[in-house]
Amino acid sequence: MTATSVTASETQDAGAAGAEGRRAPLILRNRAFGAVWLGQVLTQAAVRMFQVGVSWWLVAYAVRDARGLASGLFMAACTLPAVVLAPVVAATVGRFAHRSVLRTAAAVAGAVAGALAVCAQGEHLPLVAVYAAALALATCQAFFDPCLTTSVPELVDDVDIETATGFELSTQSLAGLGGALLGALIVDRAGVAGLAAGCAVAYLGAAVLIAGVRFRAAAAAGTPSTTEPAGTTEEAAPQRRPLRRILGELPYVRAILLCFTAANLFTTAVFVVIPLYTRSVLAGGGGTVALLEASLGTGALVGAFTGARVPGRPTVAGAYCLGLMALALALPGLVADRPVIAGCLGVAGWCAGAVSVRFVALFQRLVPTADKPGFFAVMQAVLGASLPVASLVFGFAGDFLSPRTLCLAQGVGLLPAACALALLGGPRTSAGKR
Repeated sequence: MTATSVTASETQDAGAAGAEGRRAPLILRNRAFGAVWLGQVLTQAAVRMFQVGVSWWLVAYAVRDARGLASGLFMAACTLPAVVLAPVVAATVGRFAHRSVLRTAAAVAGAVAGALAVCAQGEHLPLVAVYAAALALATCQAFFDPCLTTSVPELVDDVDIETATGFELSTQSLAGLGGALLGALIVDRAGVAGLAAGCAVAYLGAAVLIAGVRFRAAAAAGTPSTTEPAGTTEEAAPQRRPLRRILGELPYVRAILLCFTAANLFTTAVFVVIPLYTRSVLAGGGGTVALLEASLGTGALVGAFTGARVPGRPTVAGAYCLGLMALALALPGLVADRPVIAGCLGVAGWCAGAVSVRFVALFQRLVPTADKPGFFAVMQAVLGASLPVASLVFGFAGDFLSPRTLCLAQGVGLLPAACALALLGGPRTSAGKR
Protein backbone atom coordinates (compact mmCIF):
# COMPACT_ATOMS: atom_id res chain seq x y z
CA MET A 1 0.00 0.00 0.00
CA THR A 2 2.85 2.36 0.81
CA ALA A 3 4.56 1.47 -2.44
CA THR A 4 1.39 2.22 -4.34
CA SER A 5 1.09 5.61 -2.64
CA VAL A 6 4.66 6.48 -3.45
CA THR A 7 4.18 5.45 -7.07
CA ALA A 8 1.08 7.60 -7.38
CA SER A 9 2.83 10.52 -5.76
CA GLU A 10 5.81 10.17 -8.09
CA THR A 11 3.47 9.97 -11.06
CA GLN A 12 1.73 13.19 -9.99
CA ASP A 13 5.07 14.92 -9.49
CA ALA A 14 6.26 13.78 -12.91
CA GLY A 15 3.03 14.98 -14.48
CA ALA A 16 3.37 18.35 -12.79
CA ALA A 17 6.97 18.61 -13.95
CA GLY A 18 5.90 17.70 -17.46
CA ALA A 19 3.14 20.31 -17.40
CA GLU A 20 5.60 22.90 -16.13
CA GLY A 21 8.00 21.97 -18.94
CA ARG A 22 5.26 22.34 -21.51
CA ARG A 23 4.49 25.83 -20.21
CA ALA A 24 8.09 26.94 -20.79
CA PRO A 25 8.96 28.28 -24.27
CA LEU A 26 10.11 25.53 -26.61
CA ILE A 27 13.52 27.09 -27.23
CA LEU A 28 14.20 26.98 -23.46
CA ARG A 29 13.01 23.47 -22.66
CA ASN A 30 14.53 21.97 -25.82
CA ARG A 31 18.10 23.25 -25.93
CA ALA A 32 19.00 21.41 -29.13
CA PHE A 33 16.16 23.05 -31.03
CA GLY A 34 16.95 26.39 -29.38
CA ALA A 35 20.56 26.28 -30.58
CA VAL A 36 19.60 25.35 -34.14
CA TRP A 37 16.89 28.02 -34.16
CA LEU A 38 19.39 30.65 -33.01
CA GLY A 39 21.75 29.48 -35.75
CA GLN A 40 18.98 29.99 -38.28
CA VAL A 41 18.32 33.46 -36.89
CA LEU A 42 21.98 34.34 -37.48
CA THR A 43 22.19 32.92 -41.01
CA GLN A 44 18.95 34.44 -42.25
CA ALA A 45 19.69 37.75 -40.54
CA ALA A 46 23.03 37.76 -42.35
CA VAL A 47 21.56 37.00 -45.76
CA ARG A 48 18.77 39.55 -45.26
CA MET A 49 21.22 42.19 -44.07
CA PHE A 50 23.31 41.49 -47.16
CA GLN A 51 20.31 41.74 -49.49
CA VAL A 52 18.96 44.96 -48.00
CA GLY A 53 22.39 46.57 -47.73
CA VAL A 54 23.58 45.74 -51.23
CA SER A 55 20.22 46.68 -52.79
CA TRP A 56 20.52 50.11 -51.19
CA TRP A 57 24.22 50.36 -52.17
CA LEU A 58 23.34 49.68 -55.81
CA VAL A 59 20.50 52.24 -55.89
CA ALA A 60 22.18 54.97 -53.84
CA TYR A 61 25.91 54.65 -54.56
CA ALA A 62 27.07 52.21 -57.20
CA VAL A 63 24.81 52.65 -60.24
CA ARG A 64 23.75 55.86 -61.95
CA ASP A 65 21.61 54.58 -64.79
CA ALA A 66 19.32 51.54 -64.76
CA ARG A 67 19.21 51.39 -60.95
CA GLY A 68 16.05 49.30 -61.04
CA LEU A 69 17.56 46.72 -63.39
CA ALA A 70 20.76 46.50 -61.33
CA SER A 71 18.75 45.96 -58.14
CA GLY A 72 16.49 43.44 -59.88
CA LEU A 73 19.45 41.46 -61.20
CA PHE A 74 20.94 41.37 -57.72
CA MET A 75 17.74 40.08 -56.13
CA ALA A 76 17.43 37.50 -58.92
CA ALA A 77 20.95 36.29 -58.10
CA CYS A 78 19.88 35.99 -54.45
CA THR A 79 16.90 33.77 -55.30
CA LEU A 80 17.98 31.72 -58.32
CA PRO A 81 20.05 28.99 -56.57
CA ALA A 82 17.08 27.73 -54.53
CA VAL A 83 15.22 27.07 -57.78
CA VAL A 84 18.02 25.65 -59.93
CA LEU A 85 19.57 23.46 -57.24
CA ALA A 86 16.37 21.89 -55.87
CA PRO A 87 17.22 18.31 -57.03
CA VAL A 88 20.76 18.59 -55.67
CA VAL A 89 19.50 19.99 -52.37
CA ALA A 90 16.93 17.21 -52.01
CA ALA A 91 19.54 14.50 -52.67
CA THR A 92 22.04 16.07 -50.27
CA VAL A 93 19.54 16.54 -47.44
CA GLY A 94 18.27 12.97 -47.92
CA ARG A 95 21.73 11.41 -47.98
CA PHE A 96 23.90 13.21 -45.44
CA ALA A 97 23.55 13.89 -41.72
CA HIS A 98 21.49 17.04 -41.31
CA ARG A 99 23.80 18.56 -38.73
CA SER A 100 26.69 18.23 -41.19
CA VAL A 101 24.74 19.91 -44.00
CA LEU A 102 23.67 22.81 -41.78
CA ARG A 103 27.13 23.31 -40.29
CA THR A 104 28.90 23.15 -43.65
CA ALA A 105 26.48 25.57 -45.33
CA ALA A 106 26.92 28.14 -42.55
CA ALA A 107 30.71 27.79 -42.50
CA VAL A 108 31.09 28.15 -46.28
CA ALA A 109 28.82 31.21 -46.27
CA GLY A 110 30.99 32.74 -43.55
CA ALA A 111 34.10 32.18 -45.66
CA VAL A 112 32.46 33.79 -48.72
CA ALA A 113 31.32 36.84 -46.76
CA GLY A 114 34.78 37.19 -45.24
CA ALA A 115 36.41 37.06 -48.69
CA LEU A 116 34.05 39.79 -49.94
CA ALA A 117 34.90 41.95 -46.91
CA VAL A 118 38.59 41.71 -47.82
CA CYS A 119 37.88 42.42 -51.50
CA ALA A 120 35.78 45.48 -50.61
CA GLN A 121 38.69 47.13 -48.79
CA GLY A 122 39.98 48.45 -52.10
CA GLU A 123 38.94 51.75 -53.68
CA HIS A 124 36.77 50.17 -56.36
CA LEU A 125 34.60 47.13 -55.71
CA PRO A 126 33.66 45.35 -58.96
CA LEU A 127 29.95 44.67 -59.32
CA VAL A 128 30.78 41.17 -60.53
CA ALA A 129 32.32 40.36 -57.12
CA VAL A 130 29.14 41.44 -55.35
CA TYR A 131 26.92 39.42 -57.67
CA ALA A 132 29.18 36.37 -57.32
CA ALA A 133 29.05 36.63 -53.53
CA ALA A 134 25.26 36.93 -53.69
CA LEU A 135 25.06 33.72 -55.73
CA ALA A 136 27.38 31.88 -53.32
CA LEU A 137 25.52 33.01 -50.18
CA ALA A 138 22.17 32.17 -51.74
CA THR A 139 23.49 28.72 -52.65
CA CYS A 140 24.47 28.06 -49.04
CA GLN A 141 21.06 29.25 -47.84
CA ALA A 142 19.37 27.01 -50.43
CA PHE A 143 20.85 24.02 -48.60
CA PHE A 144 20.40 25.40 -45.09
CA ASP A 145 16.69 26.29 -45.07
CA PRO A 146 15.06 23.07 -46.35
CA CYS A 147 17.52 20.98 -44.33
CA LEU A 148 16.47 22.76 -41.14
CA THR A 149 12.77 22.40 -41.96
CA THR A 150 13.29 18.68 -42.60
CA SER A 151 15.17 18.38 -39.30
CA VAL A 152 12.34 19.71 -37.10
CA PRO A 153 10.93 16.22 -36.27
CA GLU A 154 14.47 15.15 -35.30
CA LEU A 155 14.71 17.96 -32.76
CA VAL A 156 11.23 18.09 -31.18
CA ASP A 157 8.40 15.72 -30.23
CA ASP A 158 5.34 15.45 -32.47
CA VAL A 159 3.20 17.51 -30.10
CA ASP A 160 5.65 20.42 -30.51
CA ILE A 161 5.89 20.39 -34.31
CA GLU A 162 3.51 23.30 -34.88
CA THR A 163 5.16 25.36 -32.14
CA ALA A 164 8.59 24.56 -33.58
CA THR A 165 7.34 25.56 -37.02
CA GLY A 166 6.19 28.88 -35.62
CA PHE A 167 9.63 29.49 -34.11
CA GLU A 168 11.36 28.40 -37.31
CA LEU A 169 9.26 30.68 -39.51
CA SER A 170 9.65 33.53 -37.05
CA THR A 171 13.35 33.36 -37.93
CA GLN A 172 12.64 34.95 -41.29
CA SER A 173 10.77 37.72 -39.51
CA LEU A 174 13.58 38.28 -37.02
CA ALA A 175 16.04 38.22 -39.90
CA GLY A 176 13.96 40.71 -41.86
CA LEU A 177 13.78 42.97 -38.82
CA GLY A 178 17.44 42.75 -37.84
CA GLY A 179 18.73 42.78 -41.41
CA ALA A 180 16.50 45.70 -42.32
CA LEU A 181 17.62 47.77 -39.36
CA LEU A 182 21.30 47.11 -39.99
CA GLY A 183 21.79 46.51 -43.72
CA ALA A 184 21.25 49.96 -45.22
CA LEU A 185 22.60 51.77 -42.15
CA ILE A 186 25.86 49.80 -42.21
CA VAL A 187 26.30 50.56 -45.91
CA ASP A 188 25.79 54.28 -45.26
CA ARG A 189 28.47 54.23 -42.55
CA ALA A 190 30.92 51.41 -43.34
CA GLY A 191 30.26 50.46 -46.96
CA VAL A 192 30.07 46.95 -48.35
CA ALA A 193 33.24 45.96 -46.48
CA GLY A 194 31.60 46.52 -43.08
CA LEU A 195 28.42 44.84 -44.26
CA ALA A 196 30.24 41.71 -45.44
CA ALA A 197 32.32 41.51 -42.26
CA GLY A 198 29.16 41.57 -40.12
CA CYS A 199 27.64 38.81 -42.25
CA ALA A 200 30.77 36.67 -41.88
CA VAL A 201 30.61 36.90 -38.08
CA ALA A 202 26.94 35.86 -38.08
CA TYR A 203 27.46 32.88 -40.38
CA LEU A 204 30.45 31.57 -38.47
CA GLY A 205 28.60 31.99 -35.17
CA ALA A 206 25.76 29.86 -36.57
CA ALA A 207 28.22 27.15 -37.65
CA VAL A 208 29.65 26.98 -34.11
CA LEU A 209 26.17 26.73 -32.53
CA ILE A 210 25.05 23.92 -34.83
CA ALA A 211 28.29 22.00 -34.39
CA GLY A 212 27.44 21.54 -30.69
CA VAL A 213 23.93 20.13 -31.25
CA ARG A 214 23.04 16.41 -31.16
CA PHE A 215 20.23 15.42 -33.52
CA ARG A 216 18.05 12.37 -33.12
CA ALA A 217 18.59 9.64 -35.69
CA ALA A 218 16.28 9.99 -38.69
CA ALA A 219 14.78 6.56 -38.01
CA ALA A 220 14.04 7.55 -34.42
CA ALA A 221 12.78 11.08 -34.92
CA GLY A 222 9.60 10.33 -33.05
CA THR A 223 11.28 8.52 -30.16
CA PRO A 224 13.46 9.76 -27.34
CA SER A 225 17.04 10.62 -27.78
CA THR A 226 19.23 8.58 -29.97
CA THR A 227 21.80 10.69 -31.71
CA GLU A 228 22.34 11.21 -35.39
CA PRO A 229 25.09 9.13 -37.00
CA ALA A 230 28.06 10.92 -38.37
CA GLY A 231 27.55 9.83 -41.96
CA THR A 232 24.61 8.67 -43.99
CA THR A 233 21.47 7.07 -42.58
CA GLU A 234 19.58 3.94 -43.51
CA GLU A 235 16.59 6.09 -44.43
CA ALA A 236 18.42 7.64 -47.38
CA ALA A 237 17.25 5.13 -49.98
CA PRO A 238 13.49 5.61 -49.62
CA GLN A 239 13.96 9.39 -49.56
CA ARG A 240 15.28 9.48 -53.13
CA ARG A 241 11.97 9.46 -54.95
CA PRO A 242 11.51 11.57 -58.08
CA LEU A 243 10.55 15.09 -57.07
CA ARG A 244 7.68 15.26 -59.56
CA ARG A 245 6.22 12.07 -58.11
CA ILE A 246 6.21 13.56 -54.60
CA LEU A 247 4.02 16.47 -55.70
CA GLY A 248 2.04 14.26 -58.06
CA GLU A 249 0.78 12.22 -55.09
CA LEU A 250 -0.17 15.37 -53.14
CA PRO A 251 -2.66 17.24 -55.38
CA TYR A 252 -4.04 19.41 -52.57
CA VAL A 253 -0.56 20.49 -51.50
CA ARG A 254 0.44 21.03 -55.13
CA ALA A 255 -2.52 23.35 -55.72
CA ILE A 256 -1.62 25.41 -52.64
CA LEU A 257 1.99 25.74 -53.78
CA LEU A 258 0.89 26.94 -57.22
CA CYS A 259 -1.35 29.61 -55.64
CA PHE A 260 1.50 30.91 -53.53
CA THR A 261 3.94 30.77 -56.43
CA ALA A 262 1.62 33.09 -58.34
CA ALA A 263 1.24 35.32 -55.27
CA ASN A 264 5.01 35.51 -54.84
CA LEU A 265 5.33 37.16 -58.25
CA PHE A 266 3.85 40.25 -56.60
CA THR A 267 4.64 39.97 -52.88
CA THR A 268 8.40 39.51 -53.22
CA ALA A 269 8.69 42.50 -55.56
CA VAL A 270 8.47 44.61 -52.40
CA PHE A 271 12.19 44.06 -51.83
CA VAL A 272 12.95 45.75 -55.15
CA VAL A 273 10.29 48.43 -54.74
CA ILE A 274 11.30 49.62 -51.23
CA PRO A 275 14.73 51.11 -52.14
CA LEU A 276 13.32 52.62 -55.36
CA TYR A 277 10.35 54.11 -53.46
CA THR A 278 12.66 55.47 -50.76
CA ARG A 279 14.92 57.27 -53.22
CA SER A 280 12.37 58.45 -55.82
CA VAL A 281 9.20 59.15 -53.82
CA LEU A 282 10.28 59.76 -50.22
CA ALA A 283 13.74 61.21 -51.05
CA GLY A 284 15.07 59.35 -48.00
CA GLY A 285 18.29 57.60 -47.08
CA GLY A 286 19.39 54.42 -45.40
CA GLY A 287 17.40 55.25 -42.27
CA THR A 288 14.16 55.34 -44.26
CA VAL A 289 14.98 52.01 -45.88
CA ALA A 290 15.63 50.61 -42.40
CA LEU A 291 12.27 51.91 -41.15
CA LEU A 292 10.29 50.40 -44.00
CA GLU A 293 12.10 47.07 -43.96
CA ALA A 294 11.81 46.91 -40.17
CA SER A 295 8.05 47.51 -40.41
CA LEU A 296 7.76 44.59 -42.81
CA GLY A 297 9.91 42.37 -40.59
CA THR A 298 8.09 43.31 -37.38
CA GLY A 299 4.74 42.48 -38.93
CA ALA A 300 6.03 39.13 -40.16
CA LEU A 301 7.45 38.36 -36.71
CA VAL A 302 4.09 38.99 -35.04
CA GLY A 303 2.36 36.94 -37.75
CA ALA A 304 4.71 34.00 -37.23
CA PHE A 305 3.77 33.78 -33.56
CA THR A 306 0.05 34.46 -33.99
CA GLY A 307 -0.62 32.65 -37.27
CA ALA A 308 -1.64 29.41 -35.57
CA ARG A 309 -4.53 31.28 -33.91
CA VAL A 310 -6.08 32.52 -37.18
CA PRO A 311 -9.45 30.71 -37.39
CA GLY A 312 -10.83 28.76 -40.33
CA ARG A 313 -9.49 26.26 -42.84
CA PRO A 314 -5.96 27.05 -44.01
CA THR A 315 -7.09 27.89 -47.55
CA VAL A 316 -9.84 30.25 -46.38
CA ALA A 317 -7.60 31.96 -43.82
CA GLY A 318 -4.85 32.20 -46.43
CA ALA A 319 -7.20 33.78 -48.97
CA TYR A 320 -8.29 36.46 -46.51
CA CYS A 321 -4.67 37.16 -45.61
CA LEU A 322 -3.70 37.52 -49.28
CA GLY A 323 -6.61 39.89 -49.85
CA LEU A 324 -5.56 42.04 -46.90
CA MET A 325 -1.97 41.98 -48.12
CA ALA A 326 -3.10 43.15 -51.56
CA LEU A 327 -4.73 46.20 -49.98
CA ALA A 328 -1.69 46.91 -47.80
CA LEU A 329 0.75 46.74 -50.72
CA ALA A 330 -1.42 48.86 -53.03
CA LEU A 331 -2.13 51.71 -50.59
CA PRO A 332 1.38 53.27 -50.83
CA GLY A 333 0.62 53.77 -54.51
CA LEU A 334 -2.16 56.16 -53.50
CA VAL A 335 -0.78 57.71 -50.29
CA ALA A 336 2.90 58.71 -50.19
CA ASP A 337 3.11 59.28 -46.43
CA ARG A 338 5.94 57.64 -44.49
CA PRO A 339 3.95 56.51 -41.39
CA VAL A 340 1.14 55.18 -43.60
CA ILE A 341 3.60 53.21 -45.73
CA ALA A 342 5.32 51.79 -42.64
CA GLY A 343 1.95 50.70 -41.27
CA CYS A 344 0.95 49.09 -44.57
CA LEU A 345 4.19 47.13 -44.70
CA GLY A 346 3.62 46.00 -41.11
CA VAL A 347 0.19 44.63 -42.10
CA ALA A 348 1.63 42.95 -45.20
CA GLY A 349 4.35 41.35 -43.11
CA TRP A 350 1.81 40.04 -40.59
CA CYS A 351 -0.20 38.43 -43.39
CA ALA A 352 2.92 36.75 -44.79
CA GLY A 353 4.00 35.43 -41.38
CA ALA A 354 0.56 34.12 -40.45
CA VAL A 355 0.06 32.35 -43.77
CA SER A 356 3.49 30.72 -43.60
CA VAL A 357 2.87 29.22 -40.15
CA ARG A 358 -0.50 27.75 -41.09
CA PHE A 359 0.66 26.14 -44.30
CA VAL A 360 4.12 24.87 -43.32
CA ALA A 361 2.59 23.25 -40.23
CA LEU A 362 -0.07 21.70 -42.49
CA PHE A 363 2.62 20.36 -44.83
CA GLN A 364 4.59 18.90 -41.91
CA ARG A 365 1.56 16.74 -41.10
CA LEU A 366 0.39 15.89 -44.63
CA VAL A 367 3.73 14.96 -46.21
CA PRO A 368 5.09 11.47 -45.42
CA THR A 369 8.28 11.50 -43.36
CA ALA A 370 10.33 9.75 -46.04
CA ASP A 371 9.36 12.42 -48.59
CA LYS A 372 10.10 15.47 -46.45
CA PRO A 373 13.69 16.13 -47.64
CA GLY A 374 12.56 16.07 -51.26
CA PHE A 375 9.30 17.88 -50.57
CA PHE A 376 10.77 20.85 -48.73
CA ALA A 377 13.42 21.26 -51.42
CA VAL A 378 10.61 21.18 -54.00
CA MET A 379 8.58 23.64 -51.91
CA GLN A 380 11.49 26.05 -51.78
CA ALA A 381 12.06 25.69 -55.52
CA VAL A 382 8.39 26.05 -56.50
CA LEU A 383 7.80 29.05 -54.28
CA GLY A 384 11.14 30.51 -55.23
CA ALA A 385 10.64 30.07 -58.97
CA SER A 386 8.75 33.36 -59.11
CA LEU A 387 11.35 35.36 -57.17
CA PRO A 388 13.97 35.85 -59.92
CA VAL A 389 11.18 36.65 -62.40
CA ALA A 390 9.57 39.16 -60.04
CA SER A 391 12.93 40.79 -59.30
CA LEU A 392 13.81 41.20 -62.96
CA VAL A 393 10.37 42.32 -64.10
CA PHE A 394 9.76 44.85 -61.34
CA GLY A 395 13.39 45.99 -61.40
CA PHE A 396 13.31 46.62 -65.13
CA ALA A 397 9.88 48.27 -64.87
CA GLY A 398 11.21 50.51 -62.10
CA ASP A 399 13.44 52.29 -64.63
CA PHE A 400 10.36 53.36 -66.61
CA LEU A 401 7.44 53.44 -64.17
CA SER A 402 6.96 55.26 -60.89
CA PRO A 403 7.38 53.15 -57.73
CA ARG A 404 3.82 54.19 -56.85
CA THR A 405 2.59 52.47 -60.01
CA LEU A 406 4.56 49.37 -59.05
CA CYS A 407 2.79 49.34 -55.66
CA LEU A 408 -0.62 49.38 -57.35
CA ALA A 409 0.49 46.56 -59.66
CA GLN A 410 1.47 44.46 -56.66
CA GLY A 411 -1.93 44.85 -55.03
CA VAL A 412 -3.93 44.11 -58.17
CA GLY A 413 -1.75 41.11 -59.04
CA LEU A 414 -2.37 39.43 -55.68
CA LEU A 415 -6.16 39.29 -56.02
CA PRO A 416 -6.40 36.36 -58.51
CA ALA A 417 -4.14 34.22 -56.27
CA ALA A 418 -6.32 35.02 -53.25
CA CYS A 419 -9.47 34.01 -55.14
CA ALA A 420 -7.90 30.77 -56.39
CA LEU A 421 -6.83 29.83 -52.86
CA ALA A 422 -10.32 30.50 -51.49
CA LEU A 423 -11.83 28.11 -54.06
CA LEU A 424 -9.68 25.16 -52.98
CA GLY A 425 -11.35 22.48 -50.87
CA GLY A 426 -9.79 20.73 -47.93
CA PRO A 427 -7.54 17.66 -47.83
CA ARG A 428 -9.24 14.32 -47.39
CA THR A 429 -7.50 13.67 -44.12
CA SER A 430 -7.92 14.77 -40.58
CA ALA A 431 -4.43 16.20 -40.66
CA GLY A 432 -5.65 19.11 -42.65
CA LYS A 433 -8.43 20.09 -40.27
CA ARG A 434 -8.18 22.73 -37.63
